[in-house]
Amino acid sequence: MNLKVTLPADLARAEALLAASVERRVGQGLDSHPFGPGEPLCLGGIEILGAPRLYGHSDGDVALHAIADGLLGAAALGDLGRLFPADRRTERGVSSHALLSEVVSRLAETGWDVATVDLTITGARPRLSAHLDGMRDAIATLLGVPATAVGVKASTGNLDGATGAGRAIAASATVTIVGRPAVTERVAVLSSVTRPA
Repeated sequence: MNLKVTLPADLARAEALLAASVERRVGQGLDSHPFGPGEPLCLGGIEILGAPRLYGHSDGDVALHAIADGLLGAAALGDLGRLFPADRRTERGVSSHALLSEVVSRLAETGWDVATVDLTITGARPRLSAHLDGMRDAIATLLGVPATAVGVKASTGNLDGATGAGRAIAASATVTIVGRPAVTERVAVLSSVTRPA
């Protein structure tokens, strides 16, 4: 690992070694909302027509909220409630797309990128099997990752609690993020030293 950088090929090798030492972190997010009046249901970044909305200050998308909280926790940036308080500082009915996009921007500003998401949605209604691929694709687009980096699963709740009784939907997300705040600087220094102006 103690590489002397003399030739351009040495710089390429140094960049590869530094890139391999990327820091990784894992975060977990949880959210749950009861059903409220009106429709459609906003869930996993898509709208499901004919299903009731989830009650909340935002559009109630528990899946995106769980992902956002997981990302914020992994990057040690607090939580969604602190970033967007459920009061007049946050517009009522705000899109969860906008909330998650802001979280991704904040991660990028602090040197972190989303790597993977594993999401589980729990609720007795509506049936979600036909919507899981659409959710996966929508989430991947919002996060700027390939669809293969996002897993979306659903559970009926097995008649347990508010979710199993069909009164609410919950979501849990495990996310990984990668960051190279120091690596970029070290590669830039190597480049300026070894490459002529």
